[in-house]
Amino acid sequence: MADQLFVASRKGLLVFNRKGAAWKLAASHFLGSPVSMLLPVAGGRRIWAALNLGHFGVKLHRTDDGGGSWTELPSPAFPKIEGEAQGGGEGKAPSVSQVWSLETGGTNRPDQLWCGTMPGGLFHSGDAGATWALVESLWNWPERARWFGGGADLPGIHSICVDPRNSDRIALAISCGGVCLTEDNGKSWKVASHGMWAEYMPPELKNDPVVQDPHRMVQCRAAPGTWWVQHHNGIFRSTDDLGSWHEIMTAPVSNFGFPVAVHPRDPDVAWFAPAVDDGCRVPVNGRMVVQRTSDGGRSFEVFSRGLPQVDAFDIVYRHGLDVDETGARLAMGSTTGNLWISEDAGESWITLSTSLPPINALRFAC
Repeated sequence: MADQLFVASRKGLLVFNRKGAAWKLAASHFLGSPVSMLLPVAGGRRIWAALNLGHFGVKLHRTDDGGGSWTELPSPAFPKIEGEAQGGGEGKAPSVSQVWSLETGGTNRPDQLWCGTMPGGLFHSGDAGATWALVESLWNWPERARWFGGGADLPGIHSICVDPRNSDRIALAISCGGVCLTEDNGKSWKVASHGMWAEYMPPELKNDPVVQDPHRMVQCRAAPGTWWVQHHNGIFRSTDDLGSWHEIMTAPVSNFGFPVAVHPRDPDVAWFAPAVDDGCRVPVNGRMVVQRTSDGGRSFEVFSRGLPQVDAFDIVYRHGLDVDETGARLAMGSTTGNLWISEDAGESWITLSTSLPPINALRFAC
């Protein structure tokens, strides 16, 4: 099991270690600064951390010694257009306002990185983040012109899944732009969200795959033909390797939420953190719960042991739920600074802290 957990919060990057039966805060980095995304690899020895410093812009750092020292890297940036100011408004070239996803290029390409940003840019690095290039094939893709913002003003790429069978095969989930897929390492793209529907669109457009709002997308590592999406208005699953999606109709508490995690070895097992709906982003009836299906969505169990059951206001962001390589240990962090660990596949939860800053993302060391 992974005994180290990395937490990207509004006030720094926090590292929790497990010693014996207890989890303890072991280190903090970039204290006081908003960390929007992180990527730990090599057992936590190498970590990338993306910061969002407002007027000072987006920053990116990497450590190769577990946080002993950090190197500031160039941040992904759109090419400058001669004669145009940066900023992304009318008459301006776009600028990166947030790093929303970071993934390596696959186990066979550890120094390659993919980075998804707002406003809907995909960037690639072949040298561990020392240099970046905009994936212009996606930026110039005609369908991208139809993307639009969901909860944010601008569209953003929040989920990047590099296929464990073939590192040239990469799927993205965009809010709001559906799912798109490349099978040639980003040279060309196709739409891969057929079967989703959007309640916020007029009837004639609700099934349009390019206007969908997947909140989070994950792929089962051992059975990579199975994918799960927590969508703006439902839970969807693909069992034909992104050929089509079908809606899961049996979520007992709510089908609205942001995160989803899938068991690394069993594609039928997935976890969700539900909320009321888009207009009321709080736990249903003030009770924090986790929904788990063990049969591909035909049925669900609802777990609440160890979670707040009265007057809870916790929302779990897209990247605020993670499962380790065993499928038995999960971590979950919320907007109200609660952090929990489960050692029994989500059936009960241990509180690590109730007083952290709002949590943007968390990941176990891998």
